[in-house]
Amino acid sequence: MTTTMTTTFQPLLHDSVVLLSAPSQAWSNTDGDMYGYGIQGFYHSESRVLSEIALLVDGKRPEHLSNALVDATTATFVSLARNVDDHTADPRVRINRTRRIADGSLAEEIALVNALATRVSTEVSLRLRSDFTGIQTVKSGRIDLATAVHASVRGDSVRLEAGSVTATILLKGADVTVDDGEVTATWTVTIPAGSTVSLKWRIDASDSSAVVHGAKEASEWSDLRVRTDDSRLAAWVGAALKDLDALRMVTRDQPEEVFLAAGAPWFFTLFGRDSIWAARFLLPLGTTLAASTLRTLAARQGTREVAETAEQPGKIMHELRPGVLTIPGENVSLPPLYYGTVDATALWINLLHDAWKWGMPEVEVEALLPNLEAALAWMRDYGDSDGDGFLEYVDATGHGLANQGWKDSGDSIQWRDGSLADGPIALCEVQGYAYEAAVGAADILEHFGRSGEVWRTWAASLKQRFAQSFWIDAPGGAYPAVALDVNKKRVDTVTSNIGHLLGTGILDEAGTRLVAARLVSSELNSGYGLRTMSEDSAGFWPLSYHGGSVWTHDTAIAISGLGRAGFGAEAVSLIDGLLNAAVSFDYRMPELHSGDAASDISAPVPYPAACHPQAWSAAAAIAVLSTSLGIRPEDNGTVSLTPLAGAGAIDADGLRIAGRSFGVSADADGQVTRNTLGDA
Repeated sequence: MTTTMTTTFQPLLHDSVVLLSAPSQAWSNTDGDMYGYGIQGFYHSESRVLSEIALLVDGKRPEHLSNALVDATTATFVSLARNVDDHTADPRVRINRTRRIADGSLAEEIALVNALATRVSTEVSLRLRSDFTGIQTVKSGRIDLATAVHASVRGDSVRLEAGSVTATILLKGADVTVDDGEVTATWTVTIPAGSTVSLKWRIDASDSSAVVHGAKEASEWSDLRVRTDDSRLAAWVGAALKDLDALRMVTRDQPEEVFLAAGAPWFFTLFGRDSIWAARFLLPLGTTLAASTLRTLAARQGTREVAETAEQPGKIMHELRPGVLTIPGENVSLPPLYYGTVDATALWINLLHDAWKWGMPEVEVEALLPNLEAALAWMRDYGDSDGDGFLEYVDATGHGLANQGWKDSGDSIQWRDGSLADGPIALCEVQGYAYEAAVGAADILEHFGRSGEVWRTWAASLKQRFAQSFWIDAPGGAYPAVALDVNKKRVDTVTSNIGHLLGTGILDEAGTRLVAARLVSSELNSGYGLRTMSEDSAGFWPLSYHGGSVWTHDTAIAISGLGRAGFGAEAVSLIDGLLNAAVSFDYRMPELHSGDAASDISAPVPYPAACHPQAWSAAAAIAVLSTSLGIRPEDNGTVSLTPLAGAGAIDADGLRIAGRSFGVSADADGQVTRNTLGDA
């Protein structure tokens, strides 16, 4: 007997249309239909509620013309129904489908437009299928045929139930039938000459097991207005803010504390690292999101040692799920609250420090001082697991994340010859985060009358050890190793990780110059952003997840660091690369794209499984804007401004510091021409 094994693949995402309002999302074909394969479907919480949506007019699929996003939640799809039209060259019967998504609902209006001189009578049918497959099963490329779906019809509505998820489909005015999980709605319509007839339907879903929900309050960036000589930057900022609105979430037990979900489709939940970086990028627009993100994570800060969850006292969590996360075929099984991250704790401290500098109310900062001191103690007592003075990680369970920095894929930390480094792994950028965190925390503690000297001493010692242990001499100039391996050997691959060191303070002036030059060299700078790995490494591949691709947020971190360190020309070079890429993606920057050189291709190749939108990719637009303007918060509640020459003229209103709104203008030469905060 021969057994045939079916290989499944993670769905591709790059060519689908996505609407979202966390924790709901809808992925469709370009014509608006969902065909039941790959990512396509309407999802709520962790389940695919509808896997298929198919529209027929007089028994045939309409012929697709176009689609357009109004914003992150709304799209229009235009098609023709030539089978009920006349036979002239000009199409006279068209269909305009307007689809809107909200937290827990998907609604659609189907407008049939008749420009003929005679009426049109026809039958419109809508076929819907539900499968309630878990989103991680969808990610694995599989379909959960074992899910039992109960469907019941009452008039023109259908109720669906599977486990903790329920949904009601309202098909107003339709004849409705259900057969083996497939719902068919049929309308008999007559469209008068020169008129339009509209049909409406919607689905409302809820999940009693959900641990996160959509945020209800308005965002704090709604009044931001940006005008630029380079229209690419303003367009990117505008698109990014719409996506960020749709990614705002709260937890079930803290419904007033808003944070940003990591991204669609797989990460509609709280992620420590991702939510922190996105909130940090957005600080020039206000501190409310940063403060609520800090409190949300502080409420889940580790208090004990639990090997299975990687919890330790003072540690900031990695991700939150409603149940155990099992990734089929990958030997990964993560508990609902998982702490497997080496960098989120230091990054939490850095967000607190930066939010304080941007004017987070002092009473709110002071309330988090116990969490700050616990996080500092974790860096010293637990983050450095072997006592060598560096923060490192290793998965002790055998089924957790093998790599626990931001490059968390299994092959992300490798030698230049392509072989994988053995852990425990001490990442270079994590040492930079920790140094910056210790110094920033000392400033906060001393401001509130506590001693910070022990952390200044700790940071100085870390900086000295880093200089002694991480640098690699090379013909093109020395550079920091991406990591130290289990034997404290320098992992020699040139990577984008070194860009995260800029602005942290862990590099001296000479080291900063060497890193800045390396970042804009052709081995790392693709012309569409910063490659995650240099092209002269054996493991380099432009479409490798962490081994040669370009990540928007990663490049933005390097841009911010270059700006902070005074390397304006280098920052402008990387900014121009990201803006070139943004044009190709209609300004909705994906999680990552290919690392092919701009000199070889006219547009970046999509990474086909990249999440989009993603919080830190969208928020990177604000990091680029604030770096271009050279905005720095000052202790007296004002800002300093050192705009980048070459970034073009920029006018921005709706920026915020310490609760005050202000506007800034800079000309193409990098000169400040307006600062309403300074004029106040």
